[in-house]
Amino acid sequence: MISDIPYFWVFLCILPFIAFLYAGVGHGGASGYLALMALFSVAPETMKPTALLLNLFVAGTAFYFYYREGYFNKRLFASFAIASIPMAYLGGTIEVETNIYKIILGVLLIFAILKMLNVFGKENEVIRQAKIWQCLLIGGCIGFFSGLIGIGGGIILSPVILLLHWGKMKEAAAVSALFIWVNSAAGLAGQFTNGLVLNDQSYLMVALAVLGGLLGSYFGSKKMTNKGVRYMLTIVLVAASIKLIFI
Repeated sequence: MISDIPYFWVFLCILPFIAFLYAGVGHGGASGYLALMALFSVAPETMKPTALLLNLFVAGTAFYFYYREGYFNKRLFASFAIASIPMAYLGGTIEVETNIYKIILGVLLIFAILKMLNVFGKENEVIRQAKIWQCLLIGGCIGFFSGLIGIGGGIILSPVILLLHWGKMKEAAAVSALFIWVNSAAGLAGQFTNGLVLNDQSYLMVALAVLGGLLGSYFGSKKMTNKGVRYMLTIVLVAASIKLIFI
């Protein structure tokens, strides 16, 4: 159980902080939660469903605020989600061997690190029309790994949208927020078919994550999150990635 980890109260204090930062850019925060759980040596079989559950609430909150501000692109979202939802469900039904899981997660955290450092954060005034087949292919691939590892996929989708000039920063955030929500729901559904049972600590974590997510979504939908704070989170992600891959 998560409550058995050393310094559990420290873990709970950091959790809403991560939710705040991720929700501010339209993400559910799974990569941050997974990084935090990796640093506290939580078992992979607990990490995956916990991160997806927290994603549901934080990404849902983020989507609400970005949608209310008028940044949501329905067509772009649907183009990715059609393929991602069934693939996320499929990924959620697959159990990955612990060492392989840690290596895959460690590599995927690099996307989160680059995103937090704004390597992919440049907007382009010229927005291109995304082709359906491209979105289906990208959405399906991201969806599968989302269910497999326990992330919503927004940390990968947002950079793709910006790099290919398919949307601006906050439009990418709005699309990613709902993309994360549907993938997290599909991934959790896949795990429930394998007999997943949530523990009591999950509800406490959800409450703390929602608190951070509400604040982050509100401020992020109106102005971007403080740059210096994002760099602090980057240190956590780097440490977790090194721990997962090499230790």
